[in-house]
Amino acid sequence: MSKIYKVKVEGNVYEVEVEFVSEGSSSIPVTSQQVAPVVAPAPVVVTGTGTPVTAPMQGNIWKILKKVGDVVKAGETILILEAMKMENNIVAPKDGTIVSLLVKEGESVDSGSTLLELA
Repeated sequence: MSKIYKVKVEGNVYEVEVEFVSEGSSSIPVTSQQVAPVVAPAPVVVTGTGTPVTAPMQGNIWKILKKVGDVVKAGETILILEAMKMENNIVAPKDGTIVSLLVKEGESVDSGSTLLELA
């Protein structure tokens, strides 16, 4: 008898099939399925010099519209986060200057990850 479980490893979800093997059995059946490699996320470095802007949900950085040093107004789009095939504008929470940008286009981020800092 086998059961299928979903396992979450560092934000990535994998489907795993587990087969019960009775005690005393000398072999464990293994099914060959392609499994995505587990890649550790890059460490997030926060400079502490500004207000952090965080990801509201897990997704991929689709496009970065501003760079470090750019002056932005409250509500202005800084980058676009793609999640569940939808583009989500990440906007400046206040007027300020971007003092650090902690992500790159194409990078995956978890909910709550710091994306940038605004002073």
